[in-house]
Amino acid sequence: MADLDAVLGALRAPARREILGLIWQRELPAGEIAAAFSLSAATISEHLAVLRRAGLIEMTRVGTSRRYRARPEALDGLHAALEGATKWVPADDIAERMLTDTTTHRAVIASVEVDTDQPTTFAAFTDAVIYSRWLGAPVSIRDGRFAATLEWGTEVRGRYELVVAPQLIVMEWDFDDMTVPAPGRPMTGYLRVFPLQRGARVEVQQLVDTAEHAAFMEAAWGMVLGRLKTGVVAASNPAAPALARSRRTKTRRGA
Repeated sequence: MADLDAVLGALRAPARREILGLIWQRELPAGEIAAAFSLSAATISEHLAVLRRAGLIEMTRVGTSRRYRARPEALDGLHAALEGATKWVPADDIAERMLTDTTTHRAVIASVEVDTDQPTTFAAFTDAVIYSRWLGAPVSIRDGRFAATLEWGTEVRGRYELVVAPQLIVMEWDFDDMTVPAPGRPMTGYLRVFPLQRGARVEVQQLVDTAEHAAFMEAAWGMVLGRLKTGVVAASNPAAPALARSRRTKTRRGA
């Protein structure tokens, strides 16, 4: 992470924390940042300079304009740097913990950058017509439930448990296909859409149980996000021809 003393010093001022929050997931010109505060432009400029020196924001020039955006990754190590050595050591005298069953799960993380903006990209997962066009398979979405049949016959179905437009979908889903290692119960996935200066980034966090399950989910979400990247621009344009995939037999690697 960035120098700890510089980071803590930069975060000490409430105004700088507010600026950081304002540009946490978007890029703004200096004038627009200054307009959001009852401070002089010179004061805002000094706050921005402190944040830049601490590595918490980055600046790009567009013509004569200076644009700023936060660097969330600069805070990745902050908690680890501040916590004590015993923070993650569990107490051994908590009787209540013996009354419950606990498990630890892994997650597969897949991401892709696309050329459509955040709202358009988000609609690609909530509008059944657009979804069908870029996936190349019929998709239905009704009352939060979704279903799709891929060209090799796999039926995918599930429910959007939480939809926070235009940035988050929490879903539970499963599929019907006897030839793949399905876990036999609904699986939880988190889909996030982040705005970029040009386009958007889609990230999926898929909870998994085993190494075999993880390998399958890497391939499955890789295929889905790959189709999104290559097809979402045309799919979002009603005048563009829809993609149609012919039915085919699913192939598997030999043992």
